[in-house]
Amino acid sequence: MLIRHATIDDLKAISELESLAFPPGTACEEESFRRRLTHYPSHFWLVFDTLESDLTLVSFSDGLVTDACDLTDEMYDRADMHNEAGAWQMIFGLVTHPQYRQRGYATAALTAAISQAKKEARQGLVLTCKEALIHYYAKFGFINEGRSVSTHGDTVWYQMRLTF
Repeated sequence: MLIRHATIDDLKAISELESLAFPPGTACEEESFRRRLTHYPSHFWLVFDTLESDLTLVSFSDGLVTDACDLTDEMYDRADMHNEAGAWQMIFGLVTHPQYRQRGYATAALTAAISQAKKEARQGLVLTCKEALIHYYAKFGFINEGRSVSTHGDTVWYQMRLTF
């Protein structure tokens, strides 16, 4: 397993993996990823399977940094809202290729994000998830704050917060 930050050269692989993991309307579009990679490539955590000869991207997480306390829908498409000196690391998604799930890749991506946020002296991380995943994020110390203001993809989301 190899974990690293993204570059613009990873755009196609990131977009393809996102489209495998999320349905249309919820999945981030390539142009949005392009903007994110332009503004905050060091807030992408890419996980590669080193057993594959071509270092296959199997999981990733990303999100901007902000002083805002809550994750809002506007943040998904407004990469310019990133504030490198911000207090909170937002996590927009934790994506794993369907064939590579249950192997620890998502854990590695999220752990890398948590570690970096601690190193950068953030107050913590904020993400939204579906109800079925609340218990997963709770294992990392995230606290369920209830239904999120986000309606991204016409879905009910729950806001989770990990405070350091």
